[in-house]
Amino acid sequence: MPLAVDRAEIERVHAAIGPYIRVTPIVEASGADFGLPPFPLTLKLEQLQHAGSFKTRGAFANLLLRHPPRAGVVAASGGNHGAAVAYAAMRLGLPARIFVPTVSSPAKVDRIRSYGADLTVTGARYAEALAASMEWASTSGALQVHAFDQIETIAGQGTLGRELSTQAPHLDTIIVAVGGGGLIGGLAAWYASSARIVAVEPDGAPTLAEALKAGQPVDAPTGSVAADSLAPRRVGELMFPIAKAHVDRVVLVTDDAIRRAQRALWEGLRIVAEPGGSAAFAALLSGAYQPARGERVCVVISGANTTAVDFG
Repeated sequence: MPLAVDRAEIERVHAAIGPYIRVTPIVEASGADFGLPPFPLTLKLEQLQHAGSFKTRGAFANLLLRHPPRAGVVAASGGNHGAAVAYAAMRLGLPARIFVPTVSSPAKVDRIRSYGADLTVTGARYAEALAASMEWASTSGALQVHAFDQIETIAGQGTLGRELSTQAPHLDTIIVAVGGGGLIGGLAAWYASSARIVAVEPDGAPTLAEALKAGQPVDAPTGSVAADSLAPRRVGELMFPIAKAHVDRVVLVTDDAIRRAQRALWEGLRIVAEPGGSAAFAALLSGAYQPARGERVCVVISGANTTAVDFG
């Protein structure tokens, strides 16, 4: 059975969303800059995307290709997807209603409001906000924009892979954090095993790890310092076959490792990233993923919707 998203679909989506998204930069570094062996290290700075994360790619893909009705769009989110949909709706002149759980950070709530969306805070976790958003969609007629389990969302996130492959064409390994799996699904679909894709999850929210163990998406724990971006109840049905085909492995990191990675990004490169945006880097710093000598590694940094962090 063909996978839900492939390179051709990502190219089609890129043609539509290209005028609306930023080409985010890369930084070339070395593992030695962070006290690790001196392997070549590339950081993809997707936290510089509009609305502060890669989610803006998938948001524009949905709003441009699915023809929202006059009622506009509705989305559930831990925060970043909601900000992205609110931003895209603002740019395109569409009404937007966003549902977030109480765990969503104040920085993300404030950003959603700043884009003019109607915001509802409900439930303790993403799954409850999703249920409320689906009820709103059924009564209002608004277009539901799923955070990760939608073809346009996955293909939109896959444009990051398309972009990265031109900026750093000889990578061996790409390390990326996983929540619902939209980003890793898009990256894995683009690279199609031409580079090693390593998934990183908080050990308190192992959604993809549990799905691969069970052979299908299943409910997993949702506790983590990164719960507002990396802790849905389960990974998406559409991305799971892509992950089975093209994700090399899943590694788990602790909340302490995520916090250390946050600090290291700031101290080493003056990069501010939220916990979810730092999780992939935590895999390197903690030794959860150890590159071979000379292995060319890229870490995707995404998610800067956080208040200023005091590392003192």
